[in-house]
Amino acid sequence: MAFGRSSRRKRPVPPVTLKIMVAGGFGVGKTTLVGTVSEIRPLRTEERLTEAGRPVDDLEGVEGKTTTTVAMDFGRITLREDLVLYLFGTPGQDRFWFLWDELAQGALGAVVLVDTRRLEDCFAAVDYFERRAIPFTVAVNCFEGADRFPPETVRAALDLDPEVRVLMCDARDRSSVRDVLVAVVEHALARVDRRRQPATT
Repeated sequence: MAFGRSSRRKRPVPPVTLKIMVAGGFGVGKTTLVGTVSEIRPLRTEERLTEAGRPVDDLEGVEGKTTTTVAMDFGRITLREDLVLYLFGTPGQDRFWFLWDELAQGALGAVVLVDTRRLEDCFAAVDYFERRAIPFTVAVNCFEGADRFPPETVRAALDLDPEVRVLMCDARDRSSVRDVLVAVVEHALARVDRRRQPATT
């Protein structure tokens, strides 16, 4: 019996998996962002804040926060049938920054989550990705009661390169977070394409 081409089953193509970091200051909403968009139960490494940690944990502006990420948050989202993102949320406190180098290995790009009430808290994340040439997008988490600023004002305050996108987002809204992740992937892949282009003389 002869088998025609129509009778052959196409083997499913495994999706491309990309690693994206989610970084920013303490209490900016990284854990919320990962949990909002993850299609699996997110892995969280949160511990309760204690009196012993008060001398080293700066709670100014986030006095109501009772837990902190001590290693990472992990989630997964399928953007397309052939494209899956693995999300790694970084710890925001200074004393856990030694973990960032491990989390950054193999990352295609990053989200730097920003709270405009404590803009200085994201400077370290911006510097980290700039120094390591990891493409990143800035996402302003629009907290209730926080002043709203146009993207160009945030860009100027952070002294960002023109190619870095600045987006408004709500870390509690799945579609808003998804838009940010799409922007990160597009930005990172565009940079890869530019690097592959032959130099012109």
